[in-house]
Amino acid sequence: MLRRRAGPDDRRGPPPGPAPGGPGRAPGGVSVSTRETPLTRNIRPGEAPPDRAAYERAGGYRGLRKALSMEPPQVIELVKVAGLRGRGGAGFPTGVKWSFVPRGEGAPHPKYLVANADEMEPGTFKDRLLLEGDPHQLLEGMIVAAWAIEADVAYVFLRWAYRKAARRLERAIAEAREAGYLGPDVLGTGWGLEMHVHVSAGRYICGEETALLEAIEGKRGWPRIKPPFPA
Repeated sequence: MLRRRAGPDDRRGPPPGPAPGGPGRAPGGVSVSTRETPLTRNIRPGEAPPDRAAYERAGGYRGLRKALSMEPPQVIELVKVAGLRGRGGAGFPTGVKWSFVPRGEGAPHPKYLVANADEMEPGTFKDRLLLEGDPHQLLEGMIVAAWAIEADVAYVFLRWAYRKAARRLERAIAEAREAGYLGPDVLGTGWGLEMHVHVSAGRYICGEETALLEAIEGKRGWPRIKPPFPA
C-alpha cells in the first residue's frame, strides 16, 4: 500500500460555505441560494394535512389561478426566468425541460405528466413528508406543470410502502376535483386534466423514468431502449 504525503491543499480544511443569504454551489456547480424556502417548512410530522379549504386560506391554488390566466408558453418562460431547477443532482432547468414537450396545433395527444414519488433509496423520506403533510401543494404544482405542457392526464407514481400517502393523495385529488381544479373543464378554461395515483409493485428499478412508465402501463418494470426519451 502506498501512502501519499500530504500537500499544501490537504491542510486547508473544507472549502468555505456561502455567505449568509448569499448564493452558493451545489454539487455539480449548480448555483443555489440560502434564501430558498423549503417546501416542507410548515409541515409538522404526525399532524393531519390541511384540507383544501385550509390550503386555500393559506394562499393555496392562487399560483394555479395565475398560471391559468396566462398562455402555456408564458408560464414556461416565467419558470425559466425564475431559475427553477431539478434537484435530482444535475440541476437541469425546469422551464427548459417543459419546453421539450410538443405543444400547440399538431401536437400528439393524449399527453401524460408523471410525478416520480417512488423514493426507494434507503433512508430517503423527503417525498413522503410532502405527500403526507401537504398533498395539495404537490397537486397544485402538477396542475400548473400540466397546463404548461398541455397534458391531459397526470399520474403520481408512489412507492409501494407509502399507504398513508396514497390515502391522503386520493382524498386531496377528490377535493381538488370537487373544487374544479381537476376534471373535464379546469376552472372554466375548457382544458381538462385527470389525475391518478399509481402504487408501485416495489421494485427498485421502477424509479428509473422509463421503467416507471412501463409499470404504469401494466408491464414489467424494466427500462426502455432509448431513444425516444421522455421529457
